Amino acid sequence: MARSSRSNDWGFPRWRGYGSSRDAQPVRLCDRVGCERPGKCPAPKSPNSPERWMFCEEHAAEYNRGWDYFAGLSAEEAAQREANEKRDASGYRESAHYGWAGSGDGSRSRDEMRALDLLGLDTDASFEDVKKAWRKIAKESHPDVRPNDAEAAKTFQAGQAAFNVLRVAEENREWKGSGI
Repeated sequence: MARSSRSNDWGFPRWRGYGSSRDAQPVRLCDRVGCERPGKCPAPKSPNSPERWMFCEEHAAEYNRGWDYFAGLSAEEAAQREANEKRDASGYRESAHYGWAGSGDGSRSRDEMRALDLLGLDTDASFEDVKKAWRKIAKESHPDVRPNDAEAAKTFQAGQAAFNVLRVAEENREWKGSGI
């Protein structure tokens, strides 16, 4: 049986992706001294600098944990930089209503976390605890119980909004869990 010397890269289908070759591919190692793993994660060398370190995932996490964007700046300079960046990024704030609240603790959204905080509950509170906390706030600050009290009305409205956020989230969890 004769062995073919032809490669797999001719004709259709191609057995390897376009642009790939049999040559050794250059791999950049992690910039951490002594690390032999590939450096795939870029990290800034200094604020507002285009230069980057290239770390493996473990060393990138370690680097980011200790990163201080305002290191070496006085309090006034740090406040000025923060104000400038908020001003420059204000256009992104307009699109925040397109997202669903953002991150929370992994099991709950940011809005749910705020609602739990407003009701005075821990992050692992059940929906029964939410109902009890809402009833307590409603009994104490309902406009029929405390008429002409603007502060009580605000408290009642905030509690009602918090309860509605948590109620909708609970209904969504139940709906997703039912497999419909």
